Amino acid sequence: MAESSVWPIIHAERQALAKDLAGLRDEQWKIPSLCAGWNVQQVLGHMTATAQMTPLRFFTGLAKSGFRFTAMAEKNVAKQTAGSPADTLAAFTRAIDATTAPPGPVDSWLGETIVHSEDIRRPLGIAHDYPPQACARVADFYKRSNLLIGAKNRIAGLALSATDTDWSAGTGPTVSGPILSLVMAMTGRAAALADLTGDGVTILRDRM
Repeated sequence: MAESSVWPIIHAERQALAKDLAGLRDEQWKIPSLCAGWNVQQVLGHMTATAQMTPLRFFTGLAKSGFRFTAMAEKNVAKQTAGSPADTLAAFTRAIDATTAPPGPVDSWLGETIVHSEDIRRPLGIAHDYPPQACARVADFYKRSNLLIGAKNRIAGLALSATDTDWSAGTGPTVSGPILSLVMAMTGRAAALADLTGDGVTILRDRM
């Protein structure tokens, strides 16, 4: 999958998420997401802030936050969720086709889109079919990266294998399951472990 083909997938997944969230009741926006510490509205606000970000804005915001990434992220989320859930969704909708992002490889923004969309959907009970090839690309990115989420360390010494697409990585005790669930587990989402089988699942659980 060429880099030029990634942004259309990101845009399509943002569009699908906006459509899924259009009919939420007010109380559903406050449901805790799979992203620790944030509810559904806050995760969507984070996704909006990321879509609006540029490298210059990123480094300026980071400096203003004392070079603390978490503090900057919290400020951005607070800004994006200061209004109603409808306001947050409207801002996200306006950013659907954006190709701006913080500094970093485009695969990280594909991963952010897929993982955070599932952070939102799973607690709401909303099922969605993510493109398997895109999920495999994200898994390939995360298996090599410890940036922010520590996926590389989390899966070290384990043999991961997808049951719904041609993807595998690593050696050691096995962890098998749907590619999306593997991606979610790689990024520290314990809820995805219920979808996985193999001798390595217990090890992976201990690393969450």
